[in-house]
Amino acid sequence: MNIANLYEAFLSCVSLSIDTRTIGPNSLFVALKGERFDANTFTQNALELGASYVVIDNSDYFIDDRTILVENSLEALQKLAQYHRRQLGIPIVALTGSNGKTTTKELILAVLSKKYNTKATKGNLNNHIGVPLTLLSFTKETEIGIVEMGANHQNEIELLCEITEPDYGYITNFGKAHLDGFGGLEGVIKGKSEMYTHLFSHQKMAFINADDPIQLEKSNMHKRFTFTTKENSADITFGPIEANPFVTIAYQNSVINSHLIGLYNATNICAAISIGNYFKVDTKAIKYAIEGYIPENNRSQIIQKNNYEIILDAYNANPSSLKLALENFLQLTKSPKIAILGDMFELGPESENEHRLIVQSIPDLPELECHFIGKWFNTVKTSQNNLHFYPDFEAFKAHFIPYPPALVLIKGSRGMALERALELL
Repeated sequence: MNIANLYEAFLSCVSLSIDTRTIGPNSLFVALKGERFDANTFTQNALELGASYVVIDNSDYFIDDRTILVENSLEALQKLAQYHRRQLGIPIVALTGSNGKTTTKELILAVLSKKYNTKATKGNLNNHIGVPLTLLSFTKETEIGIVEMGANHQNEIELLCEITEPDYGYITNFGKAHLDGFGGLEGVIKGKSEMYTHLFSHQKMAFINADDPIQLEKSNMHKRFTFTTKENSADITFGPIEANPFVTIAYQNSVINSHLIGLYNATNICAAISIGNYFKVDTKAIKYAIEGYIPENNRSQIIQKNNYEIILDAYNANPSSLKLALENFLQLTKSPKIAILGDMFELGPESENEHRLIVQSIPDLPELECHFIGKWFNTVKTSQNNLHFYPDFEAFKAHFIPYPPALVLIKGSRGMALERALELL
């Protein structure tokens, strides 16, 4: 079947699904293969659940005209998304980076939604499957699309850009994330910069943090829209920025008071404001959008509980984001402080050294206690008085004795599920 015919089937349905648990009446089901499953085997079940069509890539499961046989279901999904994107013809803003992608995406969505019918990646659907699903969720009513792109190896951003064909792009930063897959920090820079390469080759625009020398160097293209917090020649210059603990930013004779903590989030806010400015969103509307954004899903949440003020940032962690979170935490004036930190994953040969560097960065202060949880932190444990090490969460749970009131930071990789620590406070 050619892509135009598949697109007709897609348009005739009210929804698209890759999971039989989410199939509704008159839906299009795409049967994908995974390491542990082959959704082709669910073809009959999908039709019984209400699917009007099922895209399959195994002829053994062909039933009738309701089953659409393709060479590869995943590639068909990606081509369908690209075709849909071309039919809509709307401006699309793509973003990637080592840290802050989802928060920045949500901030951009909040700002642009003040003027446009804007849709964006939901949750963390930012890979080779999630990006096509995001594009296919856009409709003729959508005026601007925002697509988050995640990657953990070379050529992945290139593929996602080929599918999405973005008109604008933004890279939050280049940090020590997925070092194992990318092959070190230089590999991260190369992999993320595939977005710049795509934008340049198609004469599209990049939004650039002019305070980041890597962004300036790697985005050597004709079309750039830049922002800065310093005195230099950028398109937008932001005034004084504070974070104690919440970020406040001076912008065009007004002060924006956010619900986000840490100077690292100040950059995310500045990016969203800059993109809103470029798309001519009113300054007051931008201010309302930023001030109305409340973080959730374990990302930089502030929680008050039993005389604790808790910074819950347990969605993910890598050496760059953990270093910044700790620096911000130590700068806060409240004390005593308790840091509950979990292992950082996907660092490959750099795992032991990166965990050791984090431990070595902790000052020996009487008002600060740090609890390190996980195999890698336990491997590099030291005898510093205010540092405590546990091989796993159960060991931490058995020995941790909380003493309120205190300011608490909870951060670790998603696999550590450190939000469980809330139960112990």
